[in-house]
Amino acid sequence: MSLFPSVFISHGSPAILLEPTPSHHALLGLGASLSEAAGRLPSVIVSVTAHWETAEATVSTAANPPMIYDFWGFPKPLYEAVYPAPGQPEVARRAISLLQQAGVAVRADGQRGYDHGTWIPLALMFPQATIPVVQVSVQSGRNAAHHWAVGRALRALREDGALIIGSGSLTHNLRAVHWGNVDAPAPDWVESFGNWIEDAVVAGEWEKIRDHWHEAPFAARNHPSPEHFLPLLVAAGAGSDQGQGTVLHRGTELGVLRMDAYAFS
Repeated sequence: MSLFPSVFISHGSPAILLEPTPSHHALLGLGASLSEAAGRLPSVIVSVTAHWETAEATVSTAANPPMIYDFWGFPKPLYEAVYPAPGQPEVARRAISLLQQAGVAVRADGQRGYDHGTWIPLALMFPQATIPVVQVSVQSGRNAAHHWAVGRALRALREDGALIIGSGSLTHNLRAVHWGNVDAPAPDWVESFGNWIEDAVVAGEWEKIRDHWHEAPFAARNHPSPEHFLPLLVAAGAGSDQGQGTVLHRGTELGVLRMDAYAFS
């Protein structure tokens, strides 16, 4: 049986759970395709989520995480949805140990619930909600090298059958979103940045990706704040340094949200 790759996904608007967009369908089939390629289901899912920002790396240790509905103004069914997957405290403690061994300051959080960066995409990818989930936070005040180091430390979990998912968005300028028009065309500044990142991922140019803030076109315009890009750095760091990334999905929704997904072997 093969290892699961680490994966970066763009989770987009919470409405992706209900609306049959191309990205909805891509996530809907992704869990099965990854499991088929590996010859098994993941033993645990480690979700590095853009919607959990902390000063230092933090790992959820709750055995039965509650739901967090961290969004406003969406259809009522989203606030009634439940993703009852259990936590996995043992794997969470191992993740903490791996981070400590790597010299990454880390703490445990025994109360953290599932935010929508975790449960929305997982409800599409693994709707049975039987696979345990451990969440890991991002640190918006820390740089790319820090998040790459977090990914490298967590890489060992893949040997135990874990699927590491970085859940963010390839682009995330909410001030420019075309709400109500999911098929709005993408402007050049979104396409230029998205294509630059894709080219670097496919070529395995990890130094360029780590320095994307200075090198990529329109980086600041696509990410006025960094939290939705940071899960990509963790997921890429959890892959092989010698490997190249693979495009799982590409597309744009609401005009400015690039919904790309990548796998890192």
